[in-house]
Amino acid sequence: MKPKKNPKADLNRRSTLFFQIGMIVMLFLAWQAIEWKTYDRDAIDTGMVDVGDELEEEVPITQQLTPPPPPPPPPPAPEVIEVVEDEEEVEETIIESTEASQEEEIVEVEEIVEEEVEEVIEDVPFAVIENVPVYPGCENKGSNAEKKKCMSEKVMKFVQKKFDTDLANDLGLEGRQRIFVQFKINNKGKVVDVRARAPHPRLEREAVDVVQSLPNMTPGKQRGKPVGVLYSLPILFQVEN
Repeated sequence: MKPKKNPKADLNRRSTLFFQIGMIVMLFLAWQAIEWKTYDRDAIDTGMVDVGDELEEEVPITQQLTPPPPPPPPPPAPEVIEVVEDEEEVEETIIESTEASQEEEIVEVEEIVEEEVEEVIEDVPFAVIENVPVYPGCENKGSNAEKKKCMSEKVMKFVQKKFDTDLANDLGLEGRQRIFVQFKINNKGKVVDVRARAPHPRLEREAVDVVQSLPNMTPGKQRGKPVGVLYSLPILFQVEN
């Protein structure tokens, strides 16, 4: 007959649980043994630190020295008063009055004549002159505009007649040639300060010589006074080959 065991009384069923509990207990004991610390009792000083008056540092008392004030300036020397005896004569300064007395004769001032300064008028361009220069033969023209037109026509005809246009052929120039001439009719009616600009120096000299040979004119006037008048003259001609 087999003995009957109570299944609940079989410990083999919980052997794994007991093994785990035992491992946990052993690991905890081993960790506590490793972390355990011991100290030497002789090295432990249980006395108290005595902080006495010896640590108090004595701070020396310093005194700020004030520099002595500078010595006072010496007193001024007493003014020497010279005592003059009554018998000695002292020269006195006499201040004369600048006011005229009735006895003195008053000199009459002659009339002051102001010297007239002649007004100097600069050269005026031909286009804005009040009274244009009068070219010989234009005296019978009435208005200023008619005299201006007459002068321009007379000057152009004179230059066209005197200017040597064959000079351009000799220089080997071709086509239309343009020469700019500027001159001044001074306050005496003479042609001066002639300047020219042309494609060739020979043409410039020819233009200057022709313009300088213009006849004398009646000078132009500005505010009723003879003045220099600036005149510009373009010369155009075609070179025929």
